[in-house]
Amino acid sequence: MTQLLNIRIENEDLERQANRLQNNFFKQIVTTVTFFSLLLFVTSSVAQTAKDSINVNQSVSFEKGKEYILGGITITGLQKFSEQTVRVYTGLRNGQVIKLPGDKLTSAIKKLYDSKQFSDVDVYLSKIDGNAVYLQFDVIELPQLKEVVFAGVSKSRAKELKKDAELKPGAMVTDNLVVTTKNYFKKKYTDKGFLKTKVALNTQKDTSDINAVSMSIFIDKGEKIKIKSIKFDGNQALSDSKLRGAMKNTKRKFFGRFWKSSKYIEDDYKEDLESILEKYSRIGYRDARILDDKIVWNDDNTISLEIKLEEGRQYKFAEILFVGNKEYSDETLQRLLRIEKGDVYNGAVLKERVTGDGTPSSEDIQTLYQNNGFLFSQVNAVETRVKNDSITVEVRIREDEKATIKKVTVSGNDKTNDHVIFRELRVKPGDLFSRQAIIRSIREIGQLGFFDTNVSPDVNPNYQNKTADIEFAVVEKGGSQIELQGGYGGGSFIGTLGLSFNNFSIRNIFNKEAYKPLPMGDGQNLALRLQSSRTYNTYSLSFTEPWLGGRKPKSLSFSLYSSNQYRFNFQTGAVDRDQSIGIIGASIGLGQRLKWPDDFFQLSQSISYQSFNLNNYQFGVGRDVINNGNLNNLAYNISLTRSSAGPSLIFPTYGSNFSIAAKATFPYSLVNGKDYSSLGTAEKYKWLEYYKLSAKGKWFTSFTPKLVLMTNAELGYLGTYNKEVGNSPFERYFVGGDGIAAFQLDGRETIGLRGYENNRLSSAEGGIMYNKYQLELRYSITDSPSSSIYALGFMEAGNSYNTFSEFNPFELKRSAGLGIRIFMPAFGLLGIDFAHGFDPLPGQSVKSGWQTHFIIGRQF
Repeated sequence: MTQLLNIRIENEDLERQANRLQNNFFKQIVTTVTFFSLLLFVTSSVAQTAKDSINVNQSVSFEKGKEYILGGITITGLQKFSEQTVRVYTGLRNGQVIKLPGDKLTSAIKKLYDSKQFSDVDVYLSKIDGNAVYLQFDVIELPQLKEVVFAGVSKSRAKELKKDAELKPGAMVTDNLVVTTKNYFKKKYTDKGFLKTKVALNTQKDTSDINAVSMSIFIDKGEKIKIKSIKFDGNQALSDSKLRGAMKNTKRKFFGRFWKSSKYIEDDYKEDLESILEKYSRIGYRDARILDDKIVWNDDNTISLEIKLEEGRQYKFAEILFVGNKEYSDETLQRLLRIEKGDVYNGAVLKERVTGDGTPSSEDIQTLYQNNGFLFSQVNAVETRVKNDSITVEVRIREDEKATIKKVTVSGNDKTNDHVIFRELRVKPGDLFSRQAIIRSIREIGQLGFFDTNVSPDVNPNYQNKTADIEFAVVEKGGSQIELQGGYGGGSFIGTLGLSFNNFSIRNIFNKEAYKPLPMGDGQNLALRLQSSRTYNTYSLSFTEPWLGGRKPKSLSFSLYSSNQYRFNFQTGAVDRDQSIGIIGASIGLGQRLKWPDDFFQLSQSISYQSFNLNNYQFGVGRDVINNGNLNNLAYNISLTRSSAGPSLIFPTYGSNFSIAAKATFPYSLVNGKDYSSLGTAEKYKWLEYYKLSAKGKWFTSFTPKLVLMTNAELGYLGTYNKEVGNSPFERYFVGGDGIAAFQLDGRETIGLRGYENNRLSSAEGGIMYNKYQLELRYSITDSPSSSIYALGFMEAGNSYNTFSEFNPFELKRSAGLGIRIFMPAFGLLGIDFAHGFDPLPGQSVKSGWQTHFIIGRQF
């Protein structure tokens, strides 16, 4: 007769465990002192979810707590598993020292349960041979899932549900699996408005396999239940419509509502009830509460929500006192608090202005302290007195000592070199702690374009030393883009190959080991582009070093390009290569990040040169037509920009971008003494002269983390030094369409205005002035390192003008539409817009109507 060591660790509640022990006790009636002692041990172990009981045959005895040598293990009750597998699960091995009972044996049983392969485990003491003990594990295997059959749903839907619930063949079927699966499917449908969904789930033994079960699931989703009405009782200070407006997720149905469904979702509804109380709190009703809420079923298979309120009285602020502030005066803190005695009590606003609203631009007292080294400061608003309808508030401040940054580390940058990130950070070892500097560092990391913008720095404070360590964990995304496309345009096939390496390392260009597949990691930009068709070809190379010398934020950039255009006869489709215009161009520029007025400003300067070779190729404006000759365009460019938008380049959620720029040639006609009224066209434009002025501004306003309004305004003007020379036929503005320039022949600027054909809002020669206004509401669908997707709706207005006297900022071509953008690191920005132009093209009387625009490679 074997001796039973029934040591169990089960997922049952303690009451069931105790009952089982009691049943074993009465069944096995043993009166030895050893059993009684061991039963006490088991009773105490139940509280730890482990229970030990030993039935001792009077002919076999062992000493409690004595160390034995494990002589062997046998396994019984197996159906699918092998004995060796179960021995591995236990973690026990022959020859090791164990105690009866003891931690090692208890741990072995726990491991078997933790494997989620067994529903029951019993341990028997087979025999004792001297100092060696032999154990027998009797297990009951959990059945495995063989097949899942759905009824009541389509095959495709069943496949989707099966995947969502992770019902895979071979899964161990437990009572918990059955219950959670049933509840999961029911919630999945109720969350979609099918409140009467019924789910039946059964398991049957599958005889086609050992210890296997099949699962049948029947789903009757019923009809979708909509909210017919939302009724309030007890509200006087706020109308029903305002309370319904506070419920952002739960809406009643009415004709024409398409932007928000009227389904009932319990979690959203509970959240909306809290929103109602917050609405009351913001107008002084801090005691408002919901007495009751219920769902009423209507005869037309809809529901009504009835909410009973108690508003209480409206409170006002009495005195607001600052306590404990030494670094900042009451007046300084009051300017941030912006709450006066007699104002309606608003607990939400009080909290936001004391401890912040969670946004990067929050202006509050706690942020003021944390921006200036007081990492360990504590700021709390406490109601100290309530008299009648007035509440006295104390803003209690414990400033503590200022903290410094001890160590700054970066992790996750497998490709990008550390110095590329460190040089952009606004936090350095030895600096005072600053929340603002950390937020700015996150923005600068995002502006690099090499990393996912969801950067969450890990701040590890050390109160004893008054220091903090900061670790920036980044997730890299592709730093290079490829453009490979073919299409038909201008009567011929157009092939394009573009390569942009946005995290290039030119210093490793001769290092073979750095090619993985290219030398990367120093934050430089190298771009190559080739485009060719029967009518033209263009080649370009550009390079940018953002930190010249690696010590200061001074950028160096240069570019080279060559282009040839041949005359194309649109009637015959013939290309005449004897009529051509060739362009060779180059530019070199320097950029400098400024410290004043703040370090968001940057001053950029460059010199550019273009050589135009016209060979029997007609070009020009009006009577100033050129057919042959060599033209030169030597210009100086200067721009002052301020860019605080962030944190993402692709989907900014805050900040703005402004630029004021000028491009000018030397005023040759004013100093060379020539009579330009008598010069031929080729001689007049041998050295082009002009000046261009532009101003652009973009604002990003965030309504939610995913919903952002982009506001844009821009203006451009091309001027001349000498009326005898007239406006340059080059460098003009072409307005309308998608705003993408296929190739640059004459320095033109293409200005997008969706809803109209490309360039059609300007004259054939291009305008010398333009203006544009834009509102674009963007919604982020996903912002992952592999792809960023956002939808947008927009309204635009703008126009092009041939002379300054024609300029009228209110005579605009208007459009509106919808679109989507997809940014993939390897291919850049892709998108499509559907836009409606409300006005006719110049010279026409019928409005432009609907236009479709494809966006490829356009920057942000």
